Amino acid sequence: MSTTWHIVGAGSLGSLWASRLARAGLPVRLILRDTARHAAYQAAGGLTLVEHGEAQLYPIPGETSDSEEPIRRLLVACKAYDAEPAVAQLAHRLTADAELILLQNGLGSQDAVAARVPQTRCISASSTEGAFRDSDWRVVFAGHGYTWLGDAAHPVAPIWLDELSAAGIPHAWTPDILTRLWRKLALNCAINPLTVLHDCRNGGLQQHQCEVATLCAELAELLERCGQPAAAEDLQQEVERVIQATAANFSSMYQDVHHQRRTEISYLLGHACKVAARHQLNLPHLAQLEQRLIAHLRTLGLPSD
Repeated sequence: MSTTWHIVGAGSLGSLWASRLARAGLPVRLILRDTARHAAYQAAGGLTLVEHGEAQLYPIPGETSDSEEPIRRLLVACKAYDAEPAVAQLAHRLTADAELILLQNGLGSQDAVAARVPQTRCISASSTEGAFRDSDWRVVFAGHGYTWLGDAAHPVAPIWLDELSAAGIPHAWTPDILTRLWRKLALNCAINPLTVLHDCRNGGLQQHQCEVATLCAELAELLERCGQPAAAEDLQQEVERVIQATAANFSSMYQDVHHQRRTEISYLLGHACKVAARHQLNLPHLAQLEQRLIAHLRTLGLPSD
């Protein structure tokens, strides 16, 4: 019998994974924040996935963190700032051979989770898939992408990757997941904060090419200093390609600000600036961008951490 996929974080990507795994006939359980959210989820009857304009309901079982069922495989799909607290709440339910799949933006949260459950295997994931929620418990599959998975401490791929293939989740195992995570962090730092400050879709950054190029140069310098030359390679070209390919999209940080939600600044721009300071690397435009973004968030009454 297949191991149950427990999923904490019923946001866009968590819901997208849960729906496709359930569609493939695999056992899935959603872990909801509290009894109120659990009741709301039960009232909705499950998760709805909208793909190619067609909606399908998946009655995936839900539970709260205080359920007694042991957890052997846990997909952590919540925001970076919620990952470590969520895992801490569930630590008592993890089996001795449990595995965690960490699907967070940026860097920093992965180390915090690993420190919280040192005996548990933590696999990092970096995804380019696009999805958004158009209402509670309903996710729209917006853009086909790819998910890279890896474990720097234990490079052997797990056998359950076959289940991702069965679920139609395009993926690959990489022994060098850190390069993928750093590359994505750099892309996010070059795009997301500027879309917030210029109040625009990704495509709007084509009007700010000099600013984008300057940031890319500093981010490439940071990646080189961190021992990530592969992540620095052709960074500006990749950023420009992403801006063009996702021109009509609003970045995740833009959406968070628009919906008056806390951003992941600490795990993106904040992490980059912190690492630069640790390496005594002077990156003035990156540091200035962080200060501008913090000031902007404060004027909106949003957390700046």
